[in-house]
Amino acid sequence: MAEQDKETLRDTKQAAQQTQQAAAQTQQAAQRTQTAARVTAVAAQATKTSAERTTELAADRTALAFERTYAAWVRTGLVALASGVGAAKLLDGVAPGWTIRLATASLLLFAVFCFVAAVWRIVFDVVAPEPGVPHIPRWLLAIVNGALTLTTLVALYGAFAVRGF
Repeated sequence: MAEQDKETLRDTKQAAQQTQQAAAQTQQAAQRTQTAARVTAVAAQATKTSAERTTELAADRTALAFERTYAAWVRTGLVALASGVGAAKLLDGVAPGWTIRLATASLLLFAVFCFVAAVWRIVFDVVAPEPGVPHIPRWLLAIVNGALTLTTLVALYGAFAVRGF
């Protein structure tokens, strides 16, 4: 029996060693898993940040496109205003009065249309994505376009009432 007890003791020691090795390997695997989880979390955050940045940049492009469109409408309106006033002055005495009135009125009314169209999205509150770039204040756009529209209407009045076309 002593032989059998020695064998059982040897088997038990060997099983204990194997269990300790398995525990050490499990501990190492757990550490590797934690490291991999941290790396994955960092990568996920970087991906999320990249996607958020792409969305932010798209919103910026949209806001800047709105402002370019506004500038184009105002620029077109100013050219129409200048052309209407210029047509009244330039054509005086050269063309019949009705053609001068028609050309002046058409250009000045088109200028009014352009100034109103420039602030259309403000009046009807077209919502764009929230950008990171600063906006031109809405109140400033409304004041500037209101003044331009008023100036154009005064020019239209002046072309007909004062000039006597």
